[in-house]
Amino acid sequence: MRVPRRLRSQGQHYIALATGPFATHLLQEGPLVSEEGREVIPVLNPATGEELATVVSASPDDVRVTIHDAHQAFKEGDWRKAPAIQRAAMLSILAQHLEEAVPRLAKIESLQTGRTIREMTAQLGRLPEWLDYYAALLRTHSAFVAPTQGPLLNYVQRVPLGVVAQITPFNHPLLIALKKIAPAIATGNSVVVKPSELAPITVLEFAELAAEVGIPPGVISVLPGYGRSIGKEIVSHPLVRKVDVTAGTNTGRELGSLVGANLASYTAELGGKAPIVVFDDADPVSAANGAAFAAFVASGQTCVSGTRIIVQDGIYDDFMSLFLNKVRSITKRMGSPLNPKSTMGTVISQHHLERIEAIIHRNRRSGSLLAGGQRMTGKSELDGFDFSKGSFFSPTVIENVSLESELWREEIFGPVVVVKRFSDEKHGVQLANACKYGLGAGVWTTDLSRAHRISAEIEAGLVWVNTHHRNDPSSPWGGMKESGIGRENGLEAFEAYTQSKSTIVNTASVEETRQMQDWFAEEEQPSRYG
Repeated sequence: MRVPRRLRSQGQHYIALATGPFATHLLQEGPLVSEEGREVIPVLNPATGEELATVVSASPDDVRVTIHDAHQAFKEGDWRKAPAIQRAAMLSILAQHLEEAVPRLAKIESLQTGRTIREMTAQLGRLPEWLDYYAALLRTHSAFVAPTQGPLLNYVQRVPLGVVAQITPFNHPLLIALKKIAPAIATGNSVVVKPSELAPITVLEFAELAAEVGIPPGVISVLPGYGRSIGKEIVSHPLVRKVDVTAGTNTGRELGSLVGANLASYTAELGGKAPIVVFDDADPVSAANGAAFAAFVASGQTCVSGTRIIVQDGIYDDFMSLFLNKVRSITKRMGSPLNPKSTMGTVISQHHLERIEAIIHRNRRSGSLLAGGQRMTGKSELDGFDFSKGSFFSPTVIENVSLESELWREEIFGPVVVVKRFSDEKHGVQLANACKYGLGAGVWTTDLSRAHRISAEIEAGLVWVNTHHRNDPSSPWGGMKESGIGRENGLEAFEAYTQSKSTIVNTASVEETRQMQDWFAEEEQPSRYG
């Protein structure tokens, strides 16, 4: 597999180092600090603990110069002033190149995240859709004329914001980055992305791809680094007019205060603790399979992961028998993440693994452990892969936890689910909403009226009925309560990267204008102001 070639875009550039097959190195043009003393970030394979690459972190000076360059590129307007049809064509070309790169990028994604290759191939295979969708919006979105009184023409356009910053996470490195980048560049902004230090490689590769197809210098910039330093430096910069972040709720609050100080726009997709509500009339096989997918895809490391499974009394025993059989099957067929037959991969790091272990240990008396509950060691039954050096945690199911338990209340971000019974609709909704988060939720029922009724009552920005984790570039994505503010995807995201601008034109004749505009005439005029 090739290493990233040097990027042609202005600001930040990346070339290969000799420390791994995906090694990258930050270089800069302009009056920047010397390379000596820069922080080097190792990127590890969570399945083996081995180093994949080193990424040299951006410095505070790099941040300032890159944002300045991005601002200059925006002001000069090669991209911003390009006709919408031209930007749309460029996005479509980029989508084609991205589609061709999917097999290579999926393998990199699997190696840097520990997620299975089957997951990453499926996920990345859909990414060109985001570029195509926003290209289509560019071709069809139009301004409008607002109704005004008098001989005035008021046309309203959407104009880009300027430099926008995006802080992206490790769990879906390229998916979440592209969900943010696509509407931002479609609308004419300059984008500065700070990818997760745990999984930055595919975002760097995408930036290279964008440069190769001709996205102008300064439109897409990628600054690797740690969130506590470089991330804060980026979002605090006064030239940044919008920040879009996917992170934990505490991080979202902290960054939001920095953004607010600059009176910039803010979108934040934060924590989640999605309930899966299974009613008596649900098909038990479909519900058990769907709940397992909701809970254990990405090793439970998604903000909409189905971590609270709430099952009605009448179906509880049948559902649990099927669900636990599925959990055992998943566990038995885990292996190398690069094995297409492997069912579930790792969590992102040893640190994260130890955190999950500590949570389970602290709450060992909070409920009944039905499956899993520990890190995986030994050899895989599927392919003999050695789990002991990786960050593998077994799919875990815990029954009858208290609503006050950390297991019920807090986001674990791993393959850990709690299961609880409910009696009737009111009880089921009460349990679903007994949480500070409100990002995703699932409802399983064959009763159409109930599906709509319960979905309306659940406090979440996304509710899936008889499915889960479904995502589309046209579908708004975001949370209620402590799960964030604003939305990704769809027309909402397109407009969130712009602001409205009214142009009001007097269409009266010169004579009418003289009368109408002479507010301070010596003779009183029947004028209107406002």
